[in-house]
Amino acid sequence: MATRERRERSNESDRFLRSLFTEAARDLNGLALAAVGGYGRGELSPGSDLDILFLHNGKTDEKTLGELVNKVLYPLWDKSFKVDHSVRTRSETRESARSDLKVALGLLDIRLICGDADLIAAVQHDAIDDWRSNSRERLPQLRSSLVERHKRAGDLAYLLEPDLKEARGGLRDINALRAISISGVVSVSLEHISNAESVLMSAREALHTVTGRDKDRLLFQEQDKVAELLKYSDADSLMSEIAQAARSVDYLLESTWHRLDHRGKDGLGRFLKKPRVTQIAQGISISHQEVQIDSDYDLAKDPLIGLRAAAVAAQAGLPVSPATLQKLADSYRGGAGNLPNPWPRAARENLIALIGAGDPMVRIWESLDQEEILFHWLPEWRSVRSLPQRNALHRHTVDRHMVETAAHSAALTRKVHRPDLLLFAALFHDIGKGTQDDHCDRGEILIEPLARRIGFDESDIKTIKLLVKHHLLLSATATRRDLDDPATIASVTSVIPDLQTLELLHALSIADGQATGRAAWSDWKESLLADLVRRVTAALTDNTIASQPEFTDEQRVLANSGELLVTIEPRDPDFAIEIIAPDQTGLLSIVAGVLNLARFDVRSARTQTIGSSAIMKWIVSPSQFAPSVDEQAIKEAIAQALIDSSDLKERIARRIADYSKIPSIPVPSPIVETFMDAATDATIIEVRSHDRPALLFGIGDVITKSQVDIRSAIVTTLGAEAIDTLYVTEIGGGALSSDRAQDLATRLTAALA
Repeated sequence: MATRERRERSNESDRFLRSLFTEAARDLNGLALAAVGGYGRGELSPGSDLDILFLHNGKTDEKTLGELVNKVLYPLWDKSFKVDHSVRTRSETRESARSDLKVALGLLDIRLICGDADLIAAVQHDAIDDWRSNSRERLPQLRSSLVERHKRAGDLAYLLEPDLKEARGGLRDINALRAISISGVVSVSLEHISNAESVLMSAREALHTVTGRDKDRLLFQEQDKVAELLKYSDADSLMSEIAQAARSVDYLLESTWHRLDHRGKDGLGRFLKKPRVTQIAQGISISHQEVQIDSDYDLAKDPLIGLRAAAVAAQAGLPVSPATLQKLADSYRGGAGNLPNPWPRAARENLIALIGAGDPMVRIWESLDQEEILFHWLPEWRSVRSLPQRNALHRHTVDRHMVETAAHSAALTRKVHRPDLLLFAALFHDIGKGTQDDHCDRGEILIEPLARRIGFDESDIKTIKLLVKHHLLLSATATRRDLDDPATIASVTSVIPDLQTLELLHALSIADGQATGRAAWSDWKESLLADLVRRVTAALTDNTIASQPEFTDEQRVLANSGELLVTIEPRDPDFAIEIIAPDQTGLLSIVAGVLNLARFDVRSARTQTIGSSAIMKWIVSPSQFAPSVDEQAIKEAIAQALIDSSDLKERIARRIADYSKIPSIPVPSPIVETFMDAATDATIIEVRSHDRPALLFGIGDVITKSQVDIRSAIVTTLGAEAIDTLYVTEIGGGALSSDRAQDLATRLTAALA
């Protein structure tokens, strides 16, 4: 099943039609017979229609013309050919194309079979000229028709019984890409999908052969026969290759539409002579509403740049530019820019920020997959790439299901205290599929070296292994066991060691169910799961609240001095900043603001008030715009702000305004919780939110304005998520009342919205 066979089938039809037409049109002039559509391209499968066009110059009378057409068609019908034909003049053809998109598309592939070659050439010129000159109207029409068809036929790559022609990523989409290319509005790399087209065409031809019919939907009962005819090892191998082909087509189509939408425009849709470029991170900028790595940036010297660009793109809701993807792929193939083993923290944080973007992450991940960049970062991904799941409960291939699970889990990051572990486990929870072994047991084995290479510590690896091995535990128990039986709850608590793991497994179960589809998930199942989790929570005795930090005797002695001290210690690529300062209301906000203006990104912080001073330990990453890492400059800025913070607040406000101009994605709403009895003489406020510029400054400012003091703080940034635990008291000491705590929580929620 190859192009040569389809071409020969077309040539054979040409010869037969030529003999019929030549005989029927004897002594007649100004007539021609043309092939259009798939036949025009020479792509006849066994069950394909013959799409033909009888063209005439208008000088032949209708009776004679009708007799000619019948002399051609009747022998075709007698031989069981299926024919789609039309009879038109040049002007009628042009008018029909203008009013009918399908006709216009078919004419782009018009080809002479026999007759007046000049007449066919004129119609071909009309078709292409009209298509190009009217592309402003035609391409939106084409796009709308594709959207409607995709809704009806679904995604070829992820359907269990796909339509090879009509589904998204199928043969009609390849024809649409050809039409876009012919318009000349934007270049289309059709060579990138030549192999995909061959796979889909061969599968369609084999399907016609084994069924003896002109059907395009590849049903379960025919997949084994088609695989055998095409010499695949089994149906799974066939469906995997079809899925990958469809994904290649869909990827090219989506990137083509994006370039059409944003060619020569800025972010406001205005046409520009010179595209606007916005620098967004070190070596990374936005142009034409695409994220790109600067052309002169040395990838070999910064192996993290690819992950950083992907994370930035996902969090901005923009694609990575094709040129950047190609640059990364070429670099990796050349052996340059490979990530170290284990990954540094910054690489892991960028991966988590990429995964945590939710739906925008799906498109980024697909582009990284298509360019095979993923395999240089995560070689384990290759084993599940386009791996089919011949299971009625699943609507996606294994890899796409895991990506969808990660996207769903991004909406649940406020429900857990370790969003990084949730996102990572969601992305790889089915990594064990692909063999006859239990995928949960196999996944537990495979995830350990992967998590270690990514840079998780041993405690986190233990949790990740548990999540992967037992990702079906809660759902299976909730739907198959008696929840009133104490043994049921005991069976769960024997596996889950603490509340933090329980909340992670609960969120993963929800995301997994939602990604699987309605056949596997419902409100009823979700309610059963919630009931089980409530019962297991009651049986566990720990809590998820971060404990107050502890400091050394030496630090306590320095705190008693009452002086402002700043010490900076390099921890490549980060810096540890220790600050001991006289305590005062708003100190946390002031220091956070100073570090923000110094262009430091806070990764974590631990602070506590001891006597009349506060001890602070910050882990920060300098951005590309950080002027320097200068102890004295930081100390002077803090000292000045402690006297008068008005200038600090104004500069922070300007910086926040600047960042608001950068594209961003919708994120889950922040969660602010209060715990009244979890600490002695203090109230605990826990804030879980999306990270953003000056976040900690804003939180501290709200608390200060509420006339509340911060006794200690534990600040953690995980990817693009921030979790801040604050032990607060009244200015004169003592825990907040319930009303005061609720009022503060309300103010914080409003400020972070």
